[in-house]
Amino acid sequence: MKLRMLGSTSKDGDCPTLYETETGDIIVQGDRLTDPEAIAQLEHVKPGETFVVVPRALLTQYAPKE
Repeated sequence: MKLRMLGSTSKDGDCPTLYETETGDIIVQGDRLTDPEAIAQLEHVKPGETFVVVPRALLTQYAPKE
């Protein structure tokens, strides 16, 4: 799978970052959500899924608009 970096709001080049796959899917790199209260509110969680925190600025600046 080939990835294309869409953008990052990170100042030091690590995360958070958005990538697009060759099929148009979006990959999110970011800090793992670890707050137990927030995790308890998530619904329809499948085994193996993880959750990352995505700053609003990252999505508004770099997420595809179409």
